[in-house]
Amino acid sequence: MSRKAFAASDAEWCYHDGELVRLGDVRLSPATHALNYGTGVFEGIRAYWNEKRGTLQVLKMREHYERFEKSCRMLHVDLSNTIDELCDVTLEILRRNAPREDTYIRPLAYKAVESVGVNLRGGSQLSIFTVPMGNYVELTGLKVCVSSWRRTPDTAIPARGKLTGSYINTALAVDEAQRAGYDDAIFLTQDGHVSEASAANIFLVRKGQLITPPVTADILEGITRDAVMELADNELGMPVAQRNVDRTELYAADEVFLSGTGFQIAPVTSVDGRPVGTGSIGPVAERLQELYFRAARGEWEKYAGWTVPVEVAQKTAG
Repeated sequence: MSRKAFAASDAEWCYHDGELVRLGDVRLSPATHALNYGTGVFEGIRAYWNEKRGTLQVLKMREHYERFEKSCRMLHVDLSNTIDELCDVTLEILRRNAPREDTYIRPLAYKAVESVGVNLRGGSQLSIFTVPMGNYVELTGLKVCVSSWRRTPDTAIPARGKLTGSYINTALAVDEAQRAGYDDAIFLTQDGHVSEASAANIFLVRKGQLITPPVTADILEGITRDAVMELADNELGMPVAQRNVDRTELYAADEVFLSGTGFQIAPVTSVDGRPVGTGSIGPVAERLQELYFRAARGEWEKYAGWTVPVEVAQKTAG
């Protein structure tokens, strides 16, 4: 399978309960509310290594923390840190860990009360840790299927928030897809329209038009999705149509690709065993990949505002 797992090191610095500590020193009780009931929220932020500059370029950090704050609001998770403080803590963790490679940053806020009982009362806790991360999925063409599991609707468990418990929906779909020999799964909404992939938004190219499901299709309002739409409009002259998408449009599309912090821009070459277009990466996805990585690595002055550079010291032995 093309999906990869990346492990954090106990030796790495993280932020936990208001302090910078070693990840291996963090302990949670099995009675922690979020562990029992999924009452937590999280984000995924990427920092791209720029070898020429010797910097990590933290991509769309403020936008991620703004979404993080909104997710916390949904679950009555109280953040004591401002968005500026969250950004500053993140940069300090990266300076201390000094990874000279692409890195994933995971903020996690959750109900920390040690009690049995399903509710949204009680105190909250914040942790932030980092993990080295290259390509989470292959970027040379994914084989996907439409899942038998439907995306949870906004009236049940809203996909608009990155809520830890809601990713059981994702896990079930990914497990089903991979056991059947696919790389990933595409969710439909309760009324049968295309929603998104397991943990990524979806785009189609049809008849020269770039299309993506609307924010009302039970999707996560993706930050990479917004970046793709900005690049498509500005650089390719392709404004994106946000509209309902039927399942069979996936079969009729000239191109399909996924977007997300983990997935980046990942072309899809087959859906339910049917080739997408020619069955290879299409020109729109290929060009957007190129533009996205140029901006994300801090190599394009026009999009300098997308990233925050962090100077990374060379680690010395001993």
